[in-house]
Amino acid sequence: MSITFAPLFPIYVLATAFALTSLLVIYSAISSQRGWGLRATAFSLLLLSLTNPIWTDEEREPVKNIVSVLVDKSQSQLLQDRENQTDSTLSKLEDQLEKFDNIEVKVREFKNEKAGSPSSDLFSLLNDEISDIPSNRLAGTIVITDGQVHDIPQDIQTLGLKSPLHALVTGNENEFDIRIEIKQAPRFAIVDETQELTYQIYVDGKPISEVEREFEVEMKLNGEFVSTEFANADQSASAFIDIPRRGKNLVELSVKPIEGEVSTTNNIAFADIEGIRQNLKVLLVSGAPHSGERAWRNLLKSDTSIDLVHFTILRPPDRNDGTPIDELSLIAFPTRELFIEKIDEFDLIIFDRYQRLGVLSILYYDNIARYVEEGGALLVAAGPEFAGIQSIATTPLAPVLPAFPTGNVEQVGFYPRISETGQRHPVSRDLQGGNVEPPAWGRWFRSIEVSDVRGNNVLNGPNGNPLLLLNREGEGRVAMLLSDHGWLWSRGFEGGGPHVSLYRRIAHWLMKEPLLEEEALFAETNGNEIQITRQTMEENTPTVTIVSPSGKQEILEMVPSQTGRFELNREFAENGLYQISDGDFTALAHVGALNAPEFKASVSTTDLLLPTVEETKGIVARVMKNSAVVLPQIVPVRQLPNRTSERMYLRTSNETVLKGITQIPLLSGLLGLAAILFALSSTWYREGR
Repeated sequence: MSITFAPLFPIYVLATAFALTSLLVIYSAISSQRGWGLRATAFSLLLLSLTNPIWTDEEREPVKNIVSVLVDKSQSQLLQDRENQTDSTLSKLEDQLEKFDNIEVKVREFKNEKAGSPSSDLFSLLNDEISDIPSNRLAGTIVITDGQVHDIPQDIQTLGLKSPLHALVTGNENEFDIRIEIKQAPRFAIVDETQELTYQIYVDGKPISEVEREFEVEMKLNGEFVSTEFANADQSASAFIDIPRRGKNLVELSVKPIEGEVSTTNNIAFADIEGIRQNLKVLLVSGAPHSGERAWRNLLKSDTSIDLVHFTILRPPDRNDGTPIDELSLIAFPTRELFIEKIDEFDLIIFDRYQRLGVLSILYYDNIARYVEEGGALLVAAGPEFAGIQSIATTPLAPVLPAFPTGNVEQVGFYPRISETGQRHPVSRDLQGGNVEPPAWGRWFRSIEVSDVRGNNVLNGPNGNPLLLLNREGEGRVAMLLSDHGWLWSRGFEGGGPHVSLYRRIAHWLMKEPLLEEEALFAETNGNEIQITRQTMEENTPTVTIVSPSGKQEILEMVPSQTGRFELNREFAENGLYQISDGDFTALAHVGALNAPEFKASVSTTDLLLPTVEETKGIVARVMKNSAVVLPQIVPVRQLPNRTSERMYLRTSNETVLKGITQIPLLSGLLGLAAILFALSSTWYREGR
C-alpha cells in the first residue's frame, strides 16, 4: 500500500498558492488574530485537495524461481552405461526440485552436430537459455554431462551468469582410454612425393606406467595396408607416406585397443590429403603449320597445370629450297633428347598431322611404342597425311595404334555424332549439343577412313565411320582423332561446338583423370549423407555392399541417373569410415567430420568444468557412488555462501508479478468537500466571536 499524488494544477500554480497562504497564516500568527490556527488548517486542506492525494493498494503474486537443467545427449554420452545414468539422474533431480513450491524446472537437451562435426557445446546453449530468463528469476543451472565440454569460456562473466552453475558428471571414476590424434598433416600433396604426418598417442585416465608404453600403429591409405609403426605414448611421432593418385586420399592411423577401454572409436585417426600432380608435361609435335595447330596449342597453354613443349616441322627434309639449316628454326629439334633420354618425363605425346619425314628414326618410333605400353599416353590428331604412304601407321608405332588407315579421305560435310558407345563413355557422354538430331554444333568437312578398329569408338564421322577412338594399350593409353577440322568449332563456324570440352577431356582421359574413367566407383559425403556413383560401359551395374564403421554390412541397389551412370544417395547415423564395394571396385567415405572433438577424449572427467563452476559458487559432483546414482543435497538460499560445499545451492528471490491495483482519492468527492467546509466554517465561527 502507498499514497501517491496526482496534482490538479501545475506545480508552479500550487507553489504560488502555498506561498500566499503561508504569508497570510504567518501574518495572522504574528498579529495574534483570533482563529489563525483554524485558518491555517483550512488553507492546508484546500491546498492538499489540489494535490489530489490517492491511496493505492497493489495486488501482487509471488513468481517461481527458475532452475535450468541442461542434459548432455552427445554421442560420448552413449558410451558404456552413461545413457542410463543420465536418465536416472534427471529423474531424481526433477523429483527433488518438485519439493520446492517456489521453483520451476526447465529441462533442455543439447546435442550440437555443427554441420557434421559432433561436439558438446554446453555454453553456447547456456548462453541462449539464460537470455530468455530474467536474471533475478534464474536460481541456478544444473548440467548433466560426462564432463567432456568443448566450448568452455575463459571468463564465465562474459555470459552474465549471476546464479550458481552445478555439474553432475556421469561415468565411472576409474575409466581409462587410449586415443591417437594426427597433430599435423598436409592438406595438399604432390602425387608420388613422400609426405610426413605427425601424430601422438594419449593415455587418458591412467598413468602410463599402468599400460604399455610403446604402441603398435597401423597405417592404411585409401583402405589398403601400408605399414606398421611403433610409437611411445604422450610423445610426438612421425609417419611417412607416398600419395599415389590425384584427388582425395584418406590416410588412416590406428592403434590396437586395450581391454577395458571406454571407447575404441578414437583409436583411429584420419587425414584427408588432396593429391595434386606437379605440372603435367606435354610434347606437341606438329607435322606442318595448319589451321588446327593453334586450337591444340591454345588449349594446352591455357591450362596452368601443363608445361607444353611444342615443335612444328616448318619444312620437311625432301623440300630443299636452299635455306641453310641453321636458319630454319630458332631452336633445333632435339629428337634424341626428347624421344630417347627424356621421353619418360612426358605425361602425354601428341602427333598433330605428323607424317614419317625422316626427322625421327625408326628407333624413336619403337621407343614411343615402348613408352605407351609402360604407362605413357599418345594422341594422334590425324590429317590427310595419316592416309598417305608416309603415315606413322607404317612405323614400329603401328602395334599401339587403335586403327589403320585404308588410304581413303572423306571430303564431305558431316556432323560429328556421339556413338552408342560414346553415350556411355565419360569423355563424350554429355557433350553440350550432342543429344539432339542433328547435333547442335557445326559441321566438319574431312575425315580419315580406317580399318581394324580397336578400343572404344565414341564419335562417328560420315556414314557412321569412326571419328574418335580411345584405347588402352599395355599400361598406357592411345587416342586417335580422325579429322583435322576440329578447329572449325573454335572459329565458330555454323555456331561452333564444344571443342574445348572435347579436347580437354581427351587429354585428361589420356593422363588418367579419375573422373573420366570408363569403369569407376566414387563415394562423396555431405554431412551424414553418402552419394555413391558408378560409371560403367555396361547396361547394368551390380549391387553395392556398404560396410559401416562398426562392421555392419548392407547390400543396396543403385539407380540409373543417365546413360552409363548409376547413383545412390543414403543417410547414415553412425559416424566413421564406410567401405563401399561392388566386387570390382572399392570406395571409401567418412561420415561426420574427420577427428571430430566428440570422439577425441572420451573419459568422463570433473577437471574441465571445475574452475568455471567454482567461479559461480557451484559444485562438480559425480553421480555414481557404490553402483547407484546419488545426488548432492539441494538447498535454496537468499544469499549464497562465500565458500562452496558439497551442497547445490540455488539463489532464490522475492520477485512478484502485479495482478491488480486499487486506487481511492482521499480529498476528492463529498468527503474532501466536507472536510474543507468544516475547516472554513470553524474558522468563520471562531473569528466571529
